[in-house]
Amino acid sequence: MNRVADNIRILAASMVEKAKSGHPGGAMGGADFINVLFSEFLVYDPDNAEWSGRDRFYLDPGHMSPMLYSALALQGRFTIDELKAFRQWDSPTPGHPERDVKRGIENTSGPLGQGHTFAVGAAIAEKFLEARLGKAVMQHKIYAYISDGGIQEEISQGAGRIAGVLGLDNLIMFYDSNDVQLSTLCDEVMAEDTAKKYEAWGWNVTTINGNDADEIREALQKAQAPNGRPTLIIGKTIMAKGAQQADGTSYEGSIKTHGAPLGGDAYANTLKNLHANPDDPFAIFPETEQLYASRREELRKIVAVRKAEEDAWAQAHPDKAKLKDEWFSCQAPKTNWDILIQKPDQATRAASATCLGLLAEQVPNMVVSSADLSNSDKTDGFLKKTHALRKGDFTGAFLQAGVSELTMACVCIGMYLHGGVIPACGTFFVFSDYMKPAVRMAALMRVPIKFVWTHDAFRVGEDGPTHEPVEQEAQIRLMEKLKNHHGEDSVRVFRPADVEETTVCWQQAMDNMSTPTALILSRQNINNLPKGNNYGEVANGAYVVSGSDSDFDVILLASGSEVSTLVAGAELLRKDGIRVRIVSVPSEGLFRRQSKEYQESVLPANAKKFGLTAGLPVNLEGLVGANGRVFGLESFGFSAPYKVLDEKLGFTAENVYQQVKEML
Repeated sequence: MNRVADNIRILAASMVEKAKSGHPGGAMGGADFINVLFSEFLVYDPDNAEWSGRDRFYLDPGHMSPMLYSALALQGRFTIDELKAFRQWDSPTPGHPERDVKRGIENTSGPLGQGHTFAVGAAIAEKFLEARLGKAVMQHKIYAYISDGGIQEEISQGAGRIAGVLGLDNLIMFYDSNDVQLSTLCDEVMAEDTAKKYEAWGWNVTTINGNDADEIREALQKAQAPNGRPTLIIGKTIMAKGAQQADGTSYEGSIKTHGAPLGGDAYANTLKNLHANPDDPFAIFPETEQLYASRREELRKIVAVRKAEEDAWAQAHPDKAKLKDEWFSCQAPKTNWDILIQKPDQATRAASATCLGLLAEQVPNMVVSSADLSNSDKTDGFLKKTHALRKGDFTGAFLQAGVSELTMACVCIGMYLHGGVIPACGTFFVFSDYMKPAVRMAALMRVPIKFVWTHDAFRVGEDGPTHEPVEQEAQIRLMEKLKNHHGEDSVRVFRPADVEETTVCWQQAMDNMSTPTALILSRQNINNLPKGNNYGEVANGAYVVSGSDSDFDVILLASGSEVSTLVAGAELLRKDGIRVRIVSVPSEGLFRRQSKEYQESVLPANAKKFGLTAGLPVNLEGLVGANGRVFGLESFGFSAPYKVLDEKLGFTAENVYQQVKEML
C-alpha cells in the first residue's frame, strides 16, 4: 500500500518539478490518506462521474492539487500527458483545481477555509434531500480535506460550529496536520488544542498517524457509522514525506518544500529514495494499476446495487423520482408569478419577503439562509412558510446561520455544488463586505446562488456610518462588469426601484441558473413608479419609465429608491418647461447585454443625462458619460433619521431640479 502512496508522491513532485512551480510538500505528505480514501472508501461510478448518488470529496487546500490530480489519474480521470501539463496554458490541471465534476473535481479551491465549508453545505444538502426523497437515493458520504491554513482561517470556526450544531454525521473531514506552513512552523502562530475545539463544537475527533495506512483505514471505517456527529480525523503527517536533499539527508518537514519545487539534485535524490525511475518519473507502477483496476470493478458492483435500489425506489415513488430528476437538472424551477400581488409603496425588502413566501410554496428544493437577520432582511417571508433546519430534523428549508456571513455564503454554495438544491442567503448590504471572497468563488464556479442584501444605502439612518453602505454597490457592480470564462456576467446585480420591479428581479434571479444573482433592497418604503409602467422591461436591465416624455431635453437615470426621487424632481422640471425622460437601471450588466440598438433607444449617446445614486458616483458614470453629471456620495454616511439624511445629503426632488437646471 505504501508503494502506491509513493507513486502519488512521485507524480505530485514530478508535476511541480516539470512546471517549475507549485507546492510538492503537502501533496507528498497527504498521499497516504488520499490513496486509502480513493482506493477503498470513496464510492463513485467509474462510468458516470455525475451520478447523483456518489460520495463527494471537497479539497480545501487547493495548492495540494498535484495530490488530487495524481489520485484522479489513477481513477482514469486524467492522462499522464495532462499531469505533465500542470500549470500550463489551457491545461485541465491548473495550479489550483477548478470545478469539473466529469473529472472528479467537485469544487474550485484556493482561498483556504472555503473548500471544507462547501463540504458542510453539501452535507446539509444531502440531509435535506434525504428528508424529502428517502435514504435509497441519498445514502452517500461527504468527505473533506483540510490543512493547517484552513484550520486557521476564521471561516473554519463558522463551518465547525454549524456542522456540529446540525449533527452532520454524513460529513467526514481529514485534517492534514503537518505543522509546516509556507513561511513558518505552525507552533509559531497557533497553540490551541484543535481536537478539543472540534469536540466542543460537537464533533467526533480522532488523532492518528496520517501516513499510516492501517490507522487511516481504521479511522475511516469508524467514521462510516452515523452517530449524530460529524467526524474530524486529525492526521499527523510529514511534510514532503520521502523527500531527500542534494546531500542525501532528509528533506522532510522543511518549510522550503511547501511552496517550491524540490529542485535539481534534491528532486533526483527524492526519486531515488522513493524507488522511481528517473528516466520516467510519470510512470504508474504495476501494483498501482492493479489496485485501482480492482477498485473500479468493486465500484461497478457497489454502484449496480445502489442503482438497483434507486430504480426500485423510482418505481415505488414515481412522483418523487420526477422531482429528483427536476432538482438535479440544474434548470430554473417552474414558478407561477402571476398569482403574486404586491402591496404598493412598500420597502423593496418587504416586496422581496412576498416573493420569498411564494417561492417557499412553489420551489420545494429551495433553501434560504440568513445571518441572524431574518426578521430584518425579510428572508423570514420564506421562513414563515417552513421551519429551520435542526439536528435530526431536515424537513425544514431555512438555515439559521448565526452571525457568520462568509460561512453562510460558502455553506450555501456547497449546497448547490452537491446538487439538487437552490440556495439563497440574506444579510445587510454593508455586510456583503464579509462575503466578497465567497461571491467571487460562486462567480468562478458559476453557482447560481441568490444573494439577498437589504438596507441598501445611507437610509439605514440612525444606525450610522458603520451600517450605511456607500462603496458596496460600486464594488459589486465592478464584478458585474467582469465576464466569466463562458462570456457571461460573473454576477448579475439587481437594485429594484419599487415593489413591482422587485418581483421581476426575483423572477430574473430564479431564471438565472448559470451565475450568481445579487438583489440589493431598501429598508425604507418607496413610492411605486408611475402607473402604466411596463415592468416586463426590467428584464432588459434598464428601460424608460412610462409617463416620461418621448421628446426630451434631458434623461434622468438611477436605480433603486433614487428613481422615485427622480420622478418627483421631474415634476418640478416639467413645470419649468423642461422635457424629461426617466430611466430605471436595476441591472447595468443586463442592460449592457442588450443590442446596441436597444441601448441607444433607452440612453442615446448624444443625450444630456443626469444620474442620481446613493452610492459612489462611479455607479452611473459609465452610463451618463461625458455629456452629463452624476450626483452621489463622496463620504461615509451619518447617524440621523433617513428623511433628515435625504435633506442633508441632497436626495430630494428640489436638489434634482437644482442639479439639472445647473447642468443644462
